[in-house]
Amino acid sequence: MALAPTRDRTAARPPSSTPSRGFWSSTLGKKTVMAVSGLIMLGYLVAHVAGNLKVFFGPEEFNAYGHWLRVMGAPVLHHEWALWLVRIVLLAAVAAHAVSAYQLSRRDLKARPTAYVHRRRRASYATRTMRWGGVILALFIVWHILDLTTGTVHPGGFEEGKPYQNVVDTFSTWYGDVVYITAMLALGLHVRHGFWSAAQTLGVGSARRERLLKVLANTLALVLTAGFVSVPVAVMTGVVS
Repeated sequence: MALAPTRDRTAARPPSSTPSRGFWSSTLGKKTVMAVSGLIMLGYLVAHVAGNLKVFFGPEEFNAYGHWLRVMGAPVLHHEWALWLVRIVLLAAVAAHAVSAYQLSRRDLKARPTAYVHRRRRASYATRTMRWGGVILALFIVWHILDLTTGTVHPGGFEEGKPYQNVVDTFSTWYGDVVYITAMLALGLHVRHGFWSAAQTLGVGSARRERLLKVLANTLALVLTAGFVSVPVAVMTGVVS
């Protein structure tokens, strides 16, 4: 009497009910969020430095620019609605960037619990620059808002609707210059490395485009740093007063 064939239990096993890791849970997902949020902030920085340079055209034009920021979108949008929309998008980008950077850093440390016998100099330098640069910029953003947006820590008398005079007040103090210039140097290094990393994450980078992307990253970092730093330097030298 022939025996009935044995069923292949492995083949008959139902698929696992455990869901696959989501986009945000994956390392690639976090890097993508970090790259996209970084590019959003980069676009804001380009617009911001262009607006800041209007300070060289005198108080009337700079104050008019400050007023326009509050009424842009009118009469379709109410007073400051467009400005608050920009602030919300920027805040979301900063939060997403910081959280993804922190979680990637923690994941990297867990993946190598013991220190390298021979430290990788280039990777270590880039990592330290991005981490400490991020911390410096986060602290700077808080100070910058309290200084020139709310006026909480502003030196002298903060004047609502007079950004030109407020800028001159801030950069007429040694500590205002030191804090701002230090933060802008950190920003330049952050943009230089971050732009290159974002291009690689989003699949834009390639061997053929490597030189072009490096030139673009260096140019963006240099232009942004020089543009932002030129304002406190102009106040210190009396070009803007």
